[in-house]
Amino acid sequence: MTSFFSARLESRWRWLMVPAVLVAAGAHLPVIRPHLDEAPYMGVLFVVLSAACVVLASAAISWDTPVVYALSVLTCGLAVLGYAATRLVAFPMLADDVGNWFEPLGMLSVASESLVVIAALGALAGRSVRIGLSPAAVPRPAGP
Repeated sequence: MTSFFSARLESRWRWLMVPAVLVAAGAHLPVIRPHLDEAPYMGVLFVVLSAACVVLASAAISWDTPVVYALSVLTCGLAVLGYAATRLVAFPMLADDVGNWFEPLGMLSVASESLVVIAALGALAGRSVRIGLSPAAVPRPAGP
C-alpha cells in the first residue's frame, strides 16, 4: 500500500515548480552577505531557505511524492509570509524594510515562491482526484 510519503505522483506541476523554487533560491543569494552583516539571524534564515529550495527542487524531480509538495507549500508559503511580516513590522536590525514592498529581489522571490505554492497545491489537488472512488464504486442515479 502506498502512503502520503511514498506515493509517486508523476505530476506535470513539478515542471513548473522546479524552476520556480530554483529562482526563489537564487533570488536570496545576493542578499545573504549583507544580511549576515546587518541582521545575522536573517542572513542565516536566507541560507537555510536557499538550501531548502534546492533540496525541494531535487526532491520534486527524484521522488515526486505528496510530502515533497506539502513541504514546498510550507517552505515557500512561510517565506512569503516572512516577507510580508518584515514589510509590516520592524524586525530587529531590519527596521528599514518596513513599507519597502517593491524591492526588486524581494518581488522576484515573492513571485517565484507564490508560483511554487500554486504549483505544489496543483500537484496535491491532482493527487486527490486520482485517489478518489473508482467509477464502478460511484452510485448511479436511479433511472425512469
